Amino acid sequence: MAGRIEDYALIGDLQTAALVGRDGSVDWLCLPRFDSPSCFAGLLGDQRHGGWRLAPVGAGHCSTRRYRGDTLVLESEWHTVSGSVRVVDFMPQRGQGGRRAPQLIRIVEGLSGSVPMRGELRLRFNHGRIDPWVRRTGRHRVAVAGPDSAWLRVPNGVHTYGVDGVTASDFTATAGCSVPFVLTWQPSHLATTPRTDPDQALLDTVRDWQHWAAGCRYRGEWQGAVLRSLITLKALAYAPTGGIVAAPTASLPERIGGLRNWDYRFCWLRDSSMTLSALLRGGFREEAAAWRHWLLRAIAGDPRDLQTVYGVAGERVLGETVAHWLPGYEGSRPVRFGNAAVDQLQLDVYGEVVDTLHLALLAGIPMERHVWSLLRALMAYLEQHWREPDEGLWEVRSGRRHFVHSKVMAWVAADRAIRMAEATGLPAPVDRWRAMRDAVHADVCAHGYDPRLGVFVQHYGGQGLDAATLFVVKSGFLPPDDPRVVRTVDAVREGLDHGGLVRRYQAHQRTDGLPGGEGAFLACSFWLADALAATGRPDEARELFARVVGLGNDLGLLSEEWDPRARRQLGNTPQAFTHVALVNTAFTLAEPA
Repeated sequence: MAGRIEDYALIGDLQTAALVGRDGSVDWLCLPRFDSPSCFAGLLGDQRHGGWRLAPVGAGHCSTRRYRGDTLVLESEWHTVSGSVRVVDFMPQRGQGGRRAPQLIRIVEGLSGSVPMRGELRLRFNHGRIDPWVRRTGRHRVAVAGPDSAWLRVPNGVHTYGVDGVTASDFTATAGCSVPFVLTWQPSHLATTPRTDPDQALLDTVRDWQHWAAGCRYRGEWQGAVLRSLITLKALAYAPTGGIVAAPTASLPERIGGLRNWDYRFCWLRDSSMTLSALLRGGFREEAAAWRHWLLRAIAGDPRDLQTVYGVAGERVLGETVAHWLPGYEGSRPVRFGNAAVDQLQLDVYGEVVDTLHLALLAGIPMERHVWSLLRALMAYLEQHWREPDEGLWEVRSGRRHFVHSKVMAWVAADRAIRMAEATGLPAPVDRWRAMRDAVHADVCAHGYDPRLGVFVQHYGGQGLDAATLFVVKSGFLPPDDPRVVRTVDAVREGLDHGGLVRRYQAHQRTDGLPGGEGAFLACSFWLADALAATGRPDEARELFARVVGLGNDLGLLSEEWDPRARRQLGNTPQAFTHVALVNTAFTLAEPA
């Protein structure tokens, strides 16, 4: 059985990522990219569906674990009756252009005494569906199936053998020893794999991460949480193209046993934009420049063809399928790969994209003319279509509505476009954009605000609450002392409360077209902290912020949601949306009142 969602640590190489459990088992890894089929899918089933456990014989969870400083190098230690041992897990970055083959390296270090160790490697390609053909070649065990091959290199003195589809390794870790295992993926038509020095690869990986992390400019009291979140966000960026995935996992449930199980290994324009905003605030400009180039390639063409989500290289076809052979995380079915949100209309993404371009400009990244041409094309489309209903931020599957958040973000698009035109002097129909901004504002205030309830509601004509309406203050749509804003913040705080945290919206409204409930949405709780700070309640904001940060696992990682009753994380992990909100709120709380 897979561990709890919070049991997992993240390692990655800026092109894909693996999840490592407290028991020393790698239960999720897609190769060679984030959105490739997995070779370890035990996370969505059991050991039959692939994984790689490396731990003391008969041991359970590790005694302690940590990241090595400000890196993505994981160190797990077991203290047994016969001695202590450490397993160091990491994935070396693939170099300029990502030309090197992806590798997962595990180094066993004996700390004291003598500890019997066992490794069990179960490679199952195509999301746990295909058992590969495994053979021995020199000091490698090679697994091949269709286009995929994986090469396991073990050191001298480690006995490996095959049994029931498992490549097993038995050895003893003694004080001062270092036993490296190197797993390399490459296309199956290649006959050999390059030799890697595991110790040098470890030094290089530590150096790469520490060099990057040194650029962080946050210096507040939440330094550890903010930097770990920024490292996590960096790990979700696909280095060759600049695309940013929403999470490295698929089909982890928003409710145990439920069917809200989605594939997040793709690049949502909204999530990517928000991630860039957090990285820019943290002082990282290079990622913003890379993302802009990805954006230009991904959405090139007619603005009417803009999608909400793309593949990491800008792919447009991401059909949603069901993996019937996988039982799902703790029985949560169906297991889905791909995402049907690719065909939805979500007007808010225009606001997120334009806002991020504005933040990049403020950070000193020049506005090139071809980027400006793209922005003008997006604005021309939005001018014609902002009055239409859409599926909105939460990607409802029950039909389009006039969501207040979508309209507010259309206002953001016009507002930020005007600011950029004024700052750069680049040619633009500024009068038209001002007229659009005013029209959207009047429309939202007339139809998105319910005077009887005294609050902004989820969609026109409805009475339900939605945490996304907090963007009326987060975006600058209305000043924080506006009574409508204050009442909306209070209503969200009370009406969407779920164990002291915040739901996305009121479940009884049934606006999403899906049965069953879900946990508290962690990003929304950070949004509420932002809103409390803006409306003059900084102490309450800090208390809420600290409470949400405290829900992270022992490594500081947060998933999408939290179940206050079972006190466990839910949803795909680690979730960019959540870590973005953490970073932004930390910066907000560090600003002078």
